[in-house]
Amino acid sequence: MKLEQLDFSVFIAYVIGLLCIALWISKNDHKGERNTEDYFLASKSLPWWAIGASLIAANISAEQIIGMSGSGFAIGLAIASYEWMAAITLILVGKYLIPIFLKNQIYTMPQYLEKRFDSRVKTILALFWLAVFVFVNLTSVLWLGGLAIHTVAGVDWMFGMIFLALFSIAYSLYGGLKAVAYTDIIQVVLLIFGGLLLSYLALEAIADGNGVLDGFNILTETIPGHFDMILSPDNPNYMSLPGISVLVGGLWVMNVGYWGFNQYIIQRALAAKNINEAQKGIAFAAYLKLLMPVIVVLPGIAAVILYPDIAKPDQAYPSLMGLMPVGIKGLVFAALIAAIVSSLASMTNSISTIFTMDIYRNLKPNKTQRHYVHIGRITTLLALSIALITAEPLLGKFDQAFQYIQEFTGLFSPGITAIFIMGMFWKRTTSEGAIAAAIGSAIFSVGFKFLWPELPFMDRIGIVFILCILLSIAVSYLNKTPENDHSVAINPTDFTTDTSFNLAALGCMLVLVTIYATWW
Repeated sequence: MKLEQLDFSVFIAYVIGLLCIALWISKNDHKGERNTEDYFLASKSLPWWAIGASLIAANISAEQIIGMSGSGFAIGLAIASYEWMAAITLILVGKYLIPIFLKNQIYTMPQYLEKRFDSRVKTILALFWLAVFVFVNLTSVLWLGGLAIHTVAGVDWMFGMIFLALFSIAYSLYGGLKAVAYTDIIQVVLLIFGGLLLSYLALEAIADGNGVLDGFNILTETIPGHFDMILSPDNPNYMSLPGISVLVGGLWVMNVGYWGFNQYIIQRALAAKNINEAQKGIAFAAYLKLLMPVIVVLPGIAAVILYPDIAKPDQAYPSLMGLMPVGIKGLVFAALIAAIVSSLASMTNSISTIFTMDIYRNLKPNKTQRHYVHIGRITTLLALSIALITAEPLLGKFDQAFQYIQEFTGLFSPGITAIFIMGMFWKRTTSEGAIAAAIGSAIFSVGFKFLWPELPFMDRIGIVFILCILLSIAVSYLNKTPENDHSVAINPTDFTTDTSFNLAALGCMLVLVTIYATWW
């Protein structure tokens, strides 16, 4: 499938339009030089709708659209648990975690760890996140994006990756987080439109023009195994999604770690006008998350019938774009690129925030605000350059990049989640206990990986999380009560949420119960 001249014209118009809007936002937002709060936290002025849209735009990228569609092709609807369980996770993050972060007035997740523990814990986690963001997140988004551009437009994958890197720089480097967040609104609208249209056309093609409902029925009848939400032990993909553990085990650990403590995700909520705007934005993102499987998983399942002979599962989504009419194909291609560059911009902004505020500022503490913003921009350029060089060697040999990403981050997610949960909700946790959990997570994960290889990785995450909690408790009791806790004390009333948030939470839970009751 290749783009026609009209498709390229539509795509180029989108690129130019987005760059103009981003520049306009940046120019009108601030006159003169930016300080660190302007650049890294959008002057703490984001409204709820910008927060919600930007959360989803940062999350939904090549690894979801391309990678999760590929997993939908290979595994089926069960992979949608990552999306649907994330919706309820967002509600919990909004109610119990965001109040703590906002009350502590932080820029970054490592900064909270320094307040709660000490600079050792902050530095360890800051260096870890920098490595993961560059060598896992940035590389995966660039690689899958380059693959998509190659499949759809026939452009060499390396040139595709370079284009994506330059595009993300062009609209985010000057304006910082505010330029990213507000343009994300356009990106999300385009992403949802393109994804829904592609799902519609795929089902229409399966039904031979007799309607999407007939197409969906044919899909469920022809490949019923692809609609099992809870996989049985005899399923060949059980190791990736181990049955009921998806609902009660390690997926919770990964989701809480990702949505609650991941800098490039949570940074939007840290930039909110106030706590109510942050919580409304998170609730809005939760409902958008409920919609995502229709956009990213369903097309992959449909490709099993429409394109059964594709070489790799990750080629499912780009191949389906051949169903699009000329012109619209260019618009949907723009939606795919929108998701990719939005995530790239979000990741690089967070990389620059962590490096500048948690590493560089400690080494050079008396520099001007202008200097720190300048260092943040240089960091963005360096991070993208490194990711471009390492993307193909790291990811080129994997068939399902989404599963690779989950496997890798699963080595460390249990320890990170344990550190934050213990630090936020058990004041007796010491710095030594937090460091022990971080080190223990890697050791336990690798140990289980090699000594108990038949253990599904999601179950491994749950077990390692519990072991990290126990290790942190034991080490904390071996040390004296912490004396360097500078975090703001939290009262039970700080977790009180307004009626609209509570109703949104209830509605989200009802939708999830209905989904799992239907597709059990």
